[in-house]
Amino acid sequence: MHKILIVGEHDGKTLNPATAKCVTCAGSIPDGEIAIVLLGSDTAAVAAQAAAIAGVKSVLRVDRSENEHPLAAIFAPQLAALAADYTHVFGPSTSFGKDLMPRIAALLGVPQVSDLMSVEGAYRFKRPTYAGNAIVTVEADPARKLLATVRVASFQAATGGGSAAIESKSTAAALPSHTRYVGAKSGSTDRPDLQTAKRVVSGGRALGSAENFKLLFSLADQIGAAVGASRAAVDAGYAPNEMQVGQTGKIISPDIYIAIGISGAIQHLTGIKDARTIVAINKDGEAPIFEVADIGLVGDLFQIVPELERLIGS
Repeated sequence: MHKILIVGEHDGKTLNPATAKCVTCAGSIPDGEIAIVLLGSDTAAVAAQAAAIAGVKSVLRVDRSENEHPLAAIFAPQLAALAADYTHVFGPSTSFGKDLMPRIAALLGVPQVSDLMSVEGAYRFKRPTYAGNAIVTVEADPARKLLATVRVASFQAATGGGSAAIESKSTAAALPSHTRYVGAKSGSTDRPDLQTAKRVVSGGRALGSAENFKLLFSLADQIGAAVGASRAAVDAGYAPNEMQVGQTGKIISPDIYIAIGISGAIQHLTGIKDARTIVAINKDGEAPIFEVADIGLVGDLFQIVPELERLIGS
């Protein structure tokens, strides 16, 4: 039997949908038994949500005051200790997972397999490389513990209806003192989270300024969408780094992705390749984005976006 431990991502109140997508990935491993581990100061609410995911056998709560904030340096030693009883340890390929999982791998002395996008066996997987231009098959050594991140854009979230057992756990792992939580700042918004949103409106350098990005905010608010940006727009200072979509930003898989003024550089296309429907608006009819778009509209975005808003609102 393969015992799989999934590191759950949450904000203390709500379980991130990426966790249920990791369950779908883990569920493809033959003869597997899945557990989700949650670290926090009080994980009762998120534990109940994790226990309801179909296919999960157990949920482990590691509650202590030091875990109130998700610091990779604090979490990693505890998770490395808990991993002793498992053959596989999975985490989401989100900002949280990319920060945390390599530390666990280092503590365990094992290599990490990154961005699993399909399962071909207990130790055999496919993952993207060369900015998604090639897919490689990798096979890990079954004699060693497998630690991996899951490309959540490649999997649908596991359904509900589960009734996993919930238990409290503790470890004697020594926690480092060189890292401490100071504070967190983020822009307040009622829009959906970019990495899990079903609808995303994204802008590129053609917007011309941070002021013009307000066009996208207005459209996004009308349709209940998150707002993203290309790397070119972020580098130009039109949008903050946390809005960047692409190989070096966020990999997303919304139901609909509306690319406005984005030419379609390969690093950006890598981040949206799993979107269900891609809509492109660009005045350059030869822009690469139209090669992957399901719906394309050639024209001036400063005329088209206000017209779209008017039509949606009518």
